[in-house]
Order: sequence, then structure tokens, then C-alpha cells
Amino acid sequence: MQETNIINGRKMRDAILADLKLEVAELSFQPCFVDVLVGSDGPSAQYVGMKNRIAESIGIKTVHAAYPENISTDDLILEIEKLSKLPHMCGLIVQLPLPASIDTKKVLDAIPPHIDVDATGEENSLLFYEGKYRFLFPTAAAIIEILDSTGVALNGKKIVVIGQGKLVGTPVTFLLKSRGLHVETVVKETINKDEIIKNADVIITAVGKAKLIMGEMIKKGVIIIDAGTSESKGGIAGDVDFETVNCIAGYLSPVPGGVGPMTVAVLMKNVVLSAKRIT
Repeated sequence: MQETNIINGRKMRDAILADLKLEVAELSFQPCFVDVLVGSDGPSAQYVGMKNRIAESIGIKTVHAAYPENISTDDLILEIEKLSKLPHMCGLIVQLPLPASIDTKKVLDAIPPHIDVDATGEENSLLFYEGKYRFLFPTAAAIIEILDSTGVALNGKKIVVIGQGKLVGTPVTFLLKSRGLHVETVVKETINKDEIIKNADVIITAVGKAKLIMGEMIKKGVIIIDAGTSESKGGIAGDVDFETVNCIAGYLSPVPGGVGPMTVAVLMKNVVLSAKRIT
């Protein structure tokens, strides 16, 4: 039985970070990055800490910015305004999800567009869909890089994107269509989703539901990029059931260790890009 090619997102990330470290060293100043954390959610705090450690490992200065869950929308916006004015600030993001009491859109739109390296604000989102992007959505761009790393030509392939969320599904669909590729989307309301998935040559899934994709649902040799995450037994799981899909898929990006590490690498690319624009 032929084994599935498991895509090593950590190895790809490390290669990108090594190049970025050299680029940061050539700057005339030390760029600054902040990931705003609201509340005390454990996984969110761990993710913020990991991003900060990676930023520091390539020479980027990080700023601790943690606020209580009961902070108001207006007070959080004031804090974002203060942080954005720190010397050499080149990247400011807000860890999502925010507490229900906070107006998320208002907060994200308060991030100055030139340092909105997650591209979550309205201005950068609009620019992206006009093809004039300032920054690429990190997860969507990470998926494209992973697909390219397989070396498989995608022209003429049936590509299916499961989920049309604002940060992953919708932008990755746009990027693929921008290349002239044929893309079908599957959402909750899609009637013939099982048939669409079974016929797919490439599946990109970003739903956040464990065991959404099982081995019997896919055809032999399919490329699967799993960008879904959900909590499972104290860790995280993707949308794909690894055990049943392994040896059927041609390529598979696992969770953890696939899209996640590459997303952070692309985020750091955006921070360095921001720094180069202000030199």
C-alpha cells in the first residue's frame, strides 16, 4: 500500500524563518510586533506566546499586551492606538475570538492598515479582493505555499474548498481563482457535498470540526490541506481523520504540524514586509 506524503509544515516554516532572520538583520532598526490578547483563554494565550517566541527568534521585538475580559470596546481601541504609536511598530494583530461583549469589527478596523499584518481590517480586506493587497491573509497564503510545495500542477484539477470563513476559506478560494483554477466551494447548505468531495483532486478544508473528512469520502491520490482546528482530548485536531485518510490521500498536511506553522511564517513575512516599507 502506497503511503501518503505527509507535508512537514514545521520544516517549511523553519526555512522561511531562516531567510527572514537574515532580512531583519539587514534593517537599520529593530521592528516591533504585538499580538493583543483579551481575556484568559488558555489556548489563545499559548498561541500568542508561540508567535512572540518565533518573532523574537528572528530578531523582531515583541510587546506584551494582555487585557482583562471585561475591557470595553472603546478602551481596547484606545490601547490599540497607543500600541500602534510605539517606535518601529511594524505589525499589530488582535488574537481572536474576542469576548462577546466587544465589537470585534470595530476593534479590527481600529488597527492602522499599514501594520494590519493579519489583514483583518476592512481596508486591507477590500484591497485584497481588488487584487491590490497590502498584506496577504496569512493562513490563505500559507495554504497556497503548501500546495505549491507538492510540485503538482493544479491546472485542470478539481479543487474543492470546504468552508467559506472570512480568514481562510473565502480568501484562499479567491487566490486560487485568481490563478485561473477551477474551484468549487462546499458550505453547510451545499446539497451534493458528498459527491463534490468524492470527485475532488484537491481538498482544502477549514471548518473546525473533527473527523469531518473520513477515508471513505475521498478518492485515491487526492491532495488534502487541513486548515481546520478544534480542541480534542487536551490537544488540537484538524477536520481530517488522519487514520482513515492516511494511505488514500496522495498528500496531506497534518494537524498539528501543517498549516499552523506555515501561517505563523507568513505572518512574520508580513511583519518584515511592513518593516521594509518604512525604512
